[in-house]
Amino acid sequence: MRKWLLRLSLVAVVTLLALGAGVLGVYRASQHVPEFYQHALTGDPKAAEDASDEMIEQAAALASDIRKGGQWEAVFTAEQINGWLAVDLERNYPDLLPSSLSDPRVAIEPDQMWIACRLERRNLKSVLSMAADVYLAEPNVVALRIRRARAGIVPLPLDKVLDKISEKASDLDLEIQWRQAEGDPVVEISIPPPRDEDDKAVRIEALRLGEGKLYLSGSTEDGAGKR
Repeated sequence: MRKWLLRLSLVAVVTLLALGAGVLGVYRASQHVPEFYQHALTGDPKAAEDASDEMIEQAAALASDIRKGGQWEAVFTAEQINGWLAVDLERNYPDLLPSSLSDPRVAIEPDQMWIACRLERRNLKSVLSMAADVYLAEPNVVALRIRRARAGIVPLPLDKVLDKISEKASDLDLEIQWRQAEGDPVVEISIPPPRDEDDKAVRIEALRLGEGKLYLSGSTEDGAGKR
């Protein structure tokens, strides 16, 4: 279970890597900065520290509830996630992102999430961003419907982005499937079943995005199927 949680947390990193690959084909990227990203970068450092601490406490509490078994739920705010990205990610996981990418941030709207970061590679500088609907396709299957990917305001070719996501997902041993929804690519990420009877089976039963918040709930069963 711990390995799966780590892999799921790396989905955003996979996305950033994919965007970084896609922008290489853009000769002259716009320097436009999305409003949410500019706002996220200009926050108070002390507030970011506090939000990072809250994120860590929330994640620890969720991990504890999952280990206990039975029903569990959690709420994470965009401020907490961005605080963690600004403080704990940079401080304790400096090698998680490649050197060409920095300052990842998110914005959460009802049913949709934005993710953005800075790109600096050779003579190319830009802000990469992607919008995706995030929802539960079925229990234990998290879906991301990719709406758009941009370097500044320049659209990125989605075929390169999708190829890179598939490549990096394979590197992380993530089980994914691709499908289409009204012309938009959708990637579905599955939680693996428990390996043996002693492992606890985690079941995500609800995932919802609200205004600035991510809601998550589910249940945990032992290897014999008991909650």
